Amino acid sequence: MAVAPASSFSLAAAAGGSPLLFRQLFDADTGTFTYLIAEVTSGQALLVDSVFEQHDRDLALIQELGLQLVACLDTHAHADHVTGSWLMHAATGSAIALAAGVGAENVTLPLRHGDRVAFGGRALEVRATPGHTDGCLSFVLDDHSLAFTGDALLVRGCGRCDFQQGNAQALYRSITGQILSLPESCLLYPAHDYTGRSVTSVTEEKAYNARLGGGADERDFVIYMQTMKLPHPHRIAEALPANMRSGRPREDAGHGAAAWAPTRRSYAGLPELAPAWVAAHRDEITLVDVRSAEEFHGPDGHIAGSLLIPLPELEERAGEIPAGTPTVVLCHSGSRSALATQQLLRTGHQQVANLRGGLLSWRAAGYPLVTINQD
Repeated sequence: MAVAPASSFSLAAAAGGSPLLFRQLFDADTGTFTYLIAEVTSGQALLVDSVFEQHDRDLALIQELGLQLVACLDTHAHADHVTGSWLMHAATGSAIALAAGVGAENVTLPLRHGDRVAFGGRALEVRATPGHTDGCLSFVLDDHSLAFTGDALLVRGCGRCDFQQGNAQALYRSITGQILSLPESCLLYPAHDYTGRSVTSVTEEKAYNARLGGGADERDFVIYMQTMKLPHPHRIAEALPANMRSGRPREDAGHGAAAWAPTRRSYAGLPELAPAWVAAHRDEITLVDVRSAEEFHGPDGHIAGSLLIPLPELEERAGEIPAGTPTVVLCHSGSRSALATQQLLRTGHQQVANLRGGLLSWRAAGYPLVTINQD
């Protein structure tokens, strides 16, 4: 379900005044980069190389920015992580895009060399770059200012060629013909890096890539790649079968939301609940107000039946919170209660969520508050 951004939010400002918003995200366990790119005018977006375990994070960012996700694109069928494409499709209706030649299940947008994937008035060009695997694609922005190179070309390196129909000659020709033929100033964003390098450029890789830069030719490259001795990716037995289903779990039991409520994780990583759900389930939860006593009894009012535990006292008074019911934490704006939610989760409370937007959003939605006459 889409979530409208805050009324003061500006997508144009979030994009730094650029016509495109761009975010590079990282999964530390697999060294995987995920990319979100959106046209500011239309709010339409694409997500490249998503990671299953990072679905909640990526969805929260898309929702907070108020974007319409058009498609999740994978540069290839990954051997080191499971794609999040199916989860994002289930959550947003976005297309699942992968090379047609891979033959994966659940793909709704099979891609071929020369295709264009539009988002608003912009597009990514699809370029076949086989060699690491048969089904590798690179995605090039329509103005050729940046490209997502997947595992074909990495920063000062490239993808391996020793499994999944890998072929060193094909990879050399893919990189030189489809990637390094782009303008010298084109920025290149890889699918992985394990040492903190996040971006490179055509001119850099032509000059300094140890495998095919400088004066290296196809013969040099092929011998280099054939001499490498690398262990197989440790998650290959799990990742490849799952990616042949586009990341759809074998038992589609849902993902992300806690069983007790339709929580949504914020991009900051905390579970949140909307005022409407809280109001409808008021008798089934414990509301903990972490404002000061002066605020609680002041003109802003409080929600009837809520338990007052000021934030500075929460650690020592957490035992007062009933253990038998879920807990929703609130404050004036949702800021202090976010910290309180984090504290409770850290100390072992499991069914806890923050009231999104605090009393400000509760009041704006028209729900009642207890106020004390200040005469």
